Amino acid sequence: MLNQTISHYRIVRKLGAGSMGEVYEAEDGRLGRRVAIKFLPEALNIDGLARERFQREARTESALSHANICTLYDIGEDHGRPFIVMELLQGETLKRRIEGGPLPIGHVLDYGAQIAGALEAAHAAGIIHRDPKLGNISITDRGQAEILNFGLAKPTGEANAESRSGRGWVEKQRRKTPRNRSIPTTSRAPEP
Repeated sequence: MLNQTISHYRIVRKLGAGSMGEVYEAEDGRLGRRVAIKFLPEALNIDGLARERFQREARTESALSHANICTLYDIGEDHGRPFIVMELLQGETLKRRIEGGPLPIGHVLDYGAQIAGALEAAHAAGIIHRDPKLGNISITDRGQAEILNFGLAKPTGEANAESRSGRGWVEKQRRKTPRNRSIPTTSRAPEP
């Protein structure tokens, strides 16, 4: 894929890959800027639900405008393979930053406030991110936290219906427990 031109974007290098996308750095031939392009993996391209989720991610992210949410520029399709074009962030994920050692408390508070502000803006627009994990948050070289990957996002009405039905976060956490054991959920300390 390197050095190929997709629409007017020339692929420069691969940045990474995950279960729902392969991300490349590219040069925008029209505007002369560097961008990130996320492609749906070949294996998922034939899956109608995966294609729909990928398109929903683009629509959801494009509805948001906030300094701490990665900006979506364009969507397209190349030989039947959908792609999303977004802001190229110079920096690293919060996960990688933390793996480098403890963060100063001032940075933790600053990043937390920025992330909370971005999530608040998404909620005000009627969108629940649902996956604000460390790998979905980028810390730029300027020290700005930006939320990425709205692939699991839902409109607040759908997310609330999921919570009321007993699915969602609680069930996901239960599946993550060792050997599927239950974890006490009361806030009260156990009695002696």
